[in-house]
Amino acid sequence: MHFSHLTGQDKDKTDKSPYFIIPELQIGKTIPANTDFPDTDFQKSAFLSVGTYNFSEDKEWAARLNYPRTGLTIGYTDFGNSDKVGHALTLLPFIEFDILKKHIPKLNLQVGVGTAYVNKQFDSITNPLNRAITTKFSWAFRSFLYYDVLNTENVTWRFGLGYLHQSNGHTRLPNQGLNSLAASISARFDRRKEQIETPTFHNFKSKSQSYFSARFGIGQNVLSEVFNDKKEVYSFAADYGKIINNTFKFGVGFYYRFYEHYYDYIKNNEALVEEQYPVFRDNPFGYATNFGLFVTSELLLSHFGFEFDLGVNIYKPFYKIDWQLNEGYSYVNPDNNTITVLGELDWYYEIKRTISTRMGLKYYLWNTKNSPKHNIFIGAHINANLGQADFTDLSLGYVYRFNYRTK
Repeated sequence: MHFSHLTGQDKDKTDKSPYFIIPELQIGKTIPANTDFPDTDFQKSAFLSVGTYNFSEDKEWAARLNYPRTGLTIGYTDFGNSDKVGHALTLLPFIEFDILKKHIPKLNLQVGVGTAYVNKQFDSITNPLNRAITTKFSWAFRSFLYYDVLNTENVTWRFGLGYLHQSNGHTRLPNQGLNSLAASISARFDRRKEQIETPTFHNFKSKSQSYFSARFGIGQNVLSEVFNDKKEVYSFAADYGKIINNTFKFGVGFYYRFYEHYYDYIKNNEALVEEQYPVFRDNPFGYATNFGLFVTSELLLSHFGFEFDLGVNIYKPFYKIDWQLNEGYSYVNPDNNTITVLGELDWYYEIKRTISTRMGLKYYLWNTKNSPKHNIFIGAHINANLGQADFTDLSLGYVYRFNYRTK
């Protein structure tokens, strides 16, 4: 359930960003992550959200986005099988929008990205049928549609439908991920409802700024279930583009990455290098690298940024081996010999080798609402081949803004 609690003030000192509290109860179903996945009963969850309406006059991004609500959600989930699938504790920053306001004024979309602690993992001996997650900590994501069913003086009762996901970002295999569909009942509690009417603020002028940004990152991933120890991925990227109305950031850039797993596999002359790609031994460092071009988009929300990148890998030669190892399978023949079948380098391989994606959160040292000429950020992102996780990284970056242009 979702409850909202707002601080009360004298009428002439109305809080422009009142707070709310939202308890929520959910029931749903965990989708099987793999063949023979353990049976589960109904999934049950309880969440508590605390947030704000963002009505402060100096929050231009809020006005540009029609005053979304933002906050933090903590939650507990029982996946419906305590012994094999377990429970999760989640922590997710969220943003909630009024969507289709002219046609369905009571419909809201909430999206949250954060982290989860899952107490049951894959184990080849004690839990071999749960191939969803192999680490205690994972990424967590949720997307819910809420409809306001009943409004009273201080409470808004809501019904919700949505999707939840946990995965570890390819830091250990197997990693099929936990996916769930759920319905919820929640109530948003507001102490003084008259304070949450959307205020009429001054009109912001349309404007844009050019920017340049660069970042260094250190990530971790595993190569396959056989080569399942974590090793580093080092990256550098730079991009140039426009910041529109101090809220929307769009740019183009390039990235470079070096994979320790790729390098070690070549240096150790592992099976596929020896049998199929002996040329890789001539330059292990070069064949363990990856570079490409990308377009980036980001929402700037004061100190925070929500970023999504779409890229094209120009050079990633080792991905042939990566694909063959991970898309293949093994079986035991009638003579009791283990036969390994490698993944086929088909059309789907070509698409995943070519398309890269990146999604995550940034924290800016200086508030972006003030348009600082220089800024520093730290970021946490999932990097993927198309939609399949490649590695998780932490990054440190710098942004330089050029002069404003107003319309």
